[in-house]
Amino acid sequence: MAAMELEWIPETLYNTAISAVVDNYSRSRRDIRSLPENIQFDVYYKLYQQGRLCQLGGEFCELEVFAKVLRASDKRHLLHHCFQALMDHGVKVASVLANSFSRRCSYISESDAHVKEKAIQFGFVLGKSDGGLRFPAGGFLSDAGWYGDAEKVFLSCLQLCTLHSEILHCFRAVECCVRLLHVRNGNCKYHLGEETFKLAQSYMEKLAKHGHQANKAALYGELCALLFAKSHYDEAYRWCIEAMKEITPGLPVKVVVDVLRQASKACVVKREFRKAEQLIKHAVFLAREHFGHKHPKYSDTLLDYGFYLLNVDNICQSVAIYQTALDIRQSVFGGKNIHVATAHEDLAYSSYVHQYSSGKFDNALFHAERAIDIITHILPEDHLLLASSKRVKALILEEIAIDCHNKETEERLLQEAHDLHLSSLQLAKKAFGEFNVQTAKHYGNLGRLYQSMRKFKEAEEMHIKAIQIKEQLLGHEDYEVALSVGHLASLYNYDMNQYEDAERLYLRSIAIGKKLFGEGYSGLEYDYRGLIKLYNSVGNYEKVFEYHNVLSNWNRLRDRQFAVADALEDVNTTPQKTQEVVQAFLLAQSLGPTRPCLG
Repeated sequence: MAAMELEWIPETLYNTAISAVVDNYSRSRRDIRSLPENIQFDVYYKLYQQGRLCQLGGEFCELEVFAKVLRASDKRHLLHHCFQALMDHGVKVASVLANSFSRRCSYISESDAHVKEKAIQFGFVLGKSDGGLRFPAGGFLSDAGWYGDAEKVFLSCLQLCTLHSEILHCFRAVECCVRLLHVRNGNCKYHLGEETFKLAQSYMEKLAKHGHQANKAALYGELCALLFAKSHYDEAYRWCIEAMKEITPGLPVKVVVDVLRQASKACVVKREFRKAEQLIKHAVFLAREHFGHKHPKYSDTLLDYGFYLLNVDNICQSVAIYQTALDIRQSVFGGKNIHVATAHEDLAYSSYVHQYSSGKFDNALFHAERAIDIITHILPEDHLLLASSKRVKALILEEIAIDCHNKETEERLLQEAHDLHLSSLQLAKKAFGEFNVQTAKHYGNLGRLYQSMRKFKEAEEMHIKAIQIKEQLLGHEDYEVALSVGHLASLYNYDMNQYEDAERLYLRSIAIGKKLFGEGYSGLEYDYRGLIKLYNSVGNYEKVFEYHNVLSNWNRLRDRQFAVADALEDVNTTPQKTQEVVQAFLLAQSLGPTRPCLG
């Protein structure tokens, strides 16, 4: 999808003049570069509008030209459009700029401190987030999704951090490390990310020896993101607390928003839902108020709000929030962009969950396939980001196959799902090893698929393996454990006639679900229906009647539970101040876990 056109500046005479310059581009090219940056950018944007991408690419691939264009910061959203169009057209402008900057840094490695400092600042401009915010994690290239090229820029900056002043050297190095950790997280380079964090800590220690302190909020927030991605949830939660302690007045809003987002996600997986809700709603409010409702940072917060809603079983609203986030990212980036791909994937999974009972998976499948298409276009075929997208598509294909009345089509879809699940499992094992929550999820997914393929022993083996890993990592009463326990119960009940084992597992799954999410939890439906079938099979009709009533009460509760039409209306328009939110979180943390009974 092409980037959505934004409004062109409606000054007719000015626009006519810009058009005249563009019409004579070949003759006036040299003179264009001497124009003020806003006017120069408008000329280039007119080239983009006219589809003259080869000429635009020739301009943007020159480091000095792009540096000047970046200074037109109020037109950053338009720059994203131009940049993405060039990348889609095959002009590798991101790598050309990164390589040019790297060469420039090598040329000046022996220059004096002033020259190096100027180059570092330019690298931060090339990688700087819009709005000119101090100490942002990431940069233009990473904001645009080109993490590998952003990494090269920040590595070059880090190599130049050998200034005459050791203090300034350390501050600059910490800044580089935070940016570097951000792009390595985004590119799933977690081992290198851990090394980057340790390097940043060493520079922090040097600063402390000289009586200086650098704010650690952004660094700790990025570490939390890394640990979350690796499913090290206890450690992620611990570091999110440390990041929250570092939020102080005067800290850039972008840093505050990102710390709140990461802390909320860490709270979600620890099932601290009240804390997660307060943090993510404040992040959404801050992003909307400070950056606007069409800004990619606002879409970042919406994706994490959707994650929260999905995990507290507010599925319908999570789908709506994910759709809004995708719309924003498509309007800003368009094209084959990694940020757009991740939004497609999140929407695909939430849509799959939402439509699980209806069996209408066309929309979910569209978004899953779109995510995979984009990722495979811009990243290697063995990139870890593909594991999740392939998993989502496999889940959808399995459900489509089950409902298919053509045996040949069913077998083909199940085999495709099998290949996708195996690929996802191998990617996860390569990145995280056997003993990891993500690996366990893939085992569980294979267990469900083998049940659909009528390979019941293989299915049992996969489910048991998933349960064992999850129990050891997450405890015996976690949501993920309940999912796998329920799936094994279904296998025993519907296909292996092991009714006593199935009953025990169903009741365990129900107990965990009700404890975490309340009586109206959506997952209870499948356990209740499973028990009704089980008691019918063994002739216990008193229990059949009992669970028919339980299921009827559950249906009435579901009808009442989530009546809010728009989740964004539920985000307080007059929230607490940030420091009040932080202090409330830290106070609640000191008092211990506060898991609510939802519903």
